[in-house]
Amino acid sequence: MRSHLLNDTTTEHYRRSVIEGVERVAAKLATTDRPFTGVTADALSPRIDGIDLDRPLHDTAAVLDELEDVYLRDAVYFHHPRYLAHLNCPVVIPAVLGEAVLSAVNSSLDTWDQSAGGTLIERKLIDWTTARIGLGPAADGVFTSGGTQSNLQALLLAREEAKAESLADLRIFASEVSHFSVRKSAKLLGLGPDAVVSIPVDHDKRLQTVALARELERCAKDGLVPMAVVATGGTTDFGSIDPLPEIAGLCEQYGVWMHVDAAYGCGLLASLKYRDRLTGIERADSVTVDYHKSFFQPVSSSAVLVRDSATLRHATYHAEYLNPRRMVQERIPNQVDKSLQTTRRFDALKLWMTLRVMGADGIGRLFDEVCDLAVEGWKLLAADPRFDVVVEPSLSTLVFRCIPAAVTDPAEIDRANLYARKALFASGDAVVAGTKVAGRHYLKFTLLNPETTTADIAAVLDLIAGHAEQYLGESLDRAS
Repeated sequence: MRSHLLNDTTTEHYRRSVIEGVERVAAKLATTDRPFTGVTADALSPRIDGIDLDRPLHDTAAVLDELEDVYLRDAVYFHHPRYLAHLNCPVVIPAVLGEAVLSAVNSSLDTWDQSAGGTLIERKLIDWTTARIGLGPAADGVFTSGGTQSNLQALLLAREEAKAESLADLRIFASEVSHFSVRKSAKLLGLGPDAVVSIPVDHDKRLQTVALARELERCAKDGLVPMAVVATGGTTDFGSIDPLPEIAGLCEQYGVWMHVDAAYGCGLLASLKYRDRLTGIERADSVTVDYHKSFFQPVSSSAVLVRDSATLRHATYHAEYLNPRRMVQERIPNQVDKSLQTTRRFDALKLWMTLRVMGADGIGRLFDEVCDLAVEGWKLLAADPRFDVVVEPSLSTLVFRCIPAAVTDPAEIDRANLYARKALFASGDAVVAGTKVAGRHYLKFTLLNPETTTADIAAVLDLIAGHAEQYLGESLDRAS
C-alpha cells in the first residue's frame, strides 16, 4: 500500500494517475452538451448505495469508470452556457492548475513551519485585495472557506469592538435581502433573536438609508448598542448594491462598524468598466470577498479583509505546540493568528496563478462581459410580454416571472413558474434558480459565464414559457 503514498519514489505513479484523471475529465467536458442529465436522487442513490467501500477496486482506471457512472455523467456542469442558476462560475485554467499543485504539496496555511512561501503568497494577495478596495496601509485579512465564514468572522470582530455589557443589547442592521449568513452569524455569536434589524429596500432592492438612519436613532434612544451595519455589494437574489457612501456616512455618525458583504460584487474590483459601482467600499471596517464567485476561481477561495489589522486579535489564540506567543516577538508570520480555522488549504495559490497568467484586467474583462450580458438579458425580458422582470441589473443577475396571457390568478402563476423550473431541471436542457419577491415565486438567472450568449438566454426563456404553458394546459384539462 505504500506505493500509493506520494513521495520521491512514486512520482511516476502520481503522474500517470493524474494524467488519466485529467484526460477523463477533459473528455467529459468536451462532450457535455447540456448542463445536467436530469437524473433524480431516487435514480442515482441505488448506484452509490450499491458500492461496498470495504472492497476496493485496486485499479485507477476501474475507479474512474465507476466514477463516470456515479458522478461525472450526472454532475451539474457550471461551464455549460445554459447553467444560469446559482452563484457558480466556470473556472479559469490557471486556477485549476493551482488547485492541482496545492493538493499535491498539501501545505497547511496555519503556521510558517507548515507553509513557508505559501504564507507570504497569501499575505501578498491580501495586500493586493485591500489595496484594490482602498482600505489603507493598516489593512489586513485572511483567506476563508467562503462568504459565510468571512461574514461570521467580520461580525465577531464587530461584536468585540462594540464592547457591550450585555450581548442582548447588541444590534446588527442589514437589508431585508441581505445574505442569510448575517442572521446565522448572529445566532452563532450568541446574540438574541432580535439582534438583526431588517431594513427595507427600495424599488432597486437597495437598502433604504432613511430607514437605516431611523433605526439607528431608535437604537440609541432605547439604550441599545449598534454593533454593525452590513451593507451588501451584490445581493444573492438581485445583485443589488447598497448605497455604500451614504451607509458609510451613517456608520461614522453613529460610531458603528461597517461591514460590506461583497462576496458577489467583488469582481468589480478588477472591472475595467464598472468599478465605480463599489464606490464607498473603501470606507468599510471589514469586507467579504468571494473569489470563487466573480474571479472565476474553483471553490473554495474567499477572504475577509479589515481596515485595522489590530482588530484581527479578536480571533487570536496561542497554543504552545503551534503558535506560542514568543513567535510574535520573533516576527514569525503565522496565519492562524488571524483565522477562525487552524488547518487550512493553500487556496490563495489559485488566485496567485490566475493573476500571474491572466492579470487582473483579464479577470475584469470576463466579469464585465457577464455584466454586459445581463443588460442585454434585461432588455429581452423587458420587451417580452410573457415575462415580468423585477429590476434592472447592477451586476449579472436577472429576476423575472413568466406571466401567461390567459391567467390572472397569482397563485396559479406561482405554480406555473415552479413547474417550469422543475421541468427545465428534469430535462437537463438548462438550470435556473428561483426565489420569492413579495411572497410570489420568481425565477432567476445568475449570469457568470462569458460563454453564455443572448441567444442562450432567449432559448431558455422560450423553454420556460413552453413549460409554463404546458402546465397551465394540463391544469385546465384536469379542471375540465
